[in-house]
Amino acid sequence: MAQKNSMGRVGKRNDRQQAIFRRRRIVVGVAAVAAVALVVFCVYSLSVGFAAVNREIHHAEIYAVSRKAVPTPSAVRKSKVAKCNSSDVALTLTPAASSFGVGGTLDFTTGVRYDGANKAGCLIDMSATNVVLTIRSGGSVVWKSNLCPVDADYRLIAKGDKVEGSITWPGVRSGSGCTEDQSTLPKVEKGVYSAQISLAKDAKAKSEPVGITVE
Repeated sequence: MAQKNSMGRVGKRNDRQQAIFRRRRIVVGVAAVAAVALVVFCVYSLSVGFAAVNREIHHAEIYAVSRKAVPTPSAVRKSKVAKCNSSDVALTLTPAASSFGVGGTLDFTTGVRYDGANKAGCLIDMSATNVVLTIRSGGSVVWKSNLCPVDADYRLIAKGDKVEGSITWPGVRSGSGCTEDQSTLPKVEKGVYSAQISLAKDAKAKSEPVGITVE
């Protein structure tokens, strides 16, 4: 009987030890998982941090390069290329049609060809402020394209170059100054008109006049 009791106590002690061992293994396992998770989190955080720093450095480099690529206004003003004058260019004017009805409009194609001798060419402002379309009736000016200011449009032209632009005559008479909404201006009457372009800063540079009929 005493022997059975002794064996029972030994069995219970073994069960308790196994339970303790299981709990220890669980604790160790949880700690290991937590340690692995901590390592993964640290590695991920470092990767994100390095990527962010690299992006900032790359952005700063691009910004620095882009700033260097933009010429300063003083550099533009110091350009050694001269602006075109009458001895450098030949002007042409081509209407989309030879006639149109009262109340209509007419498109023109303007052309500037380089005829100069300078190998460096010259700068031509192709805006309607400089390449001016003038419509006349007899000796009177009916309409001009440069009454309203526009931004300059400089082009570099040299031997063999020809640049083209477009100007639309809205079929009206110009006012005394700039009228943004030209539809409010009086329409021209039926008759024969002449169209011609010239350079605002050099009146000697001009195209041959073109006859236009308003029907």
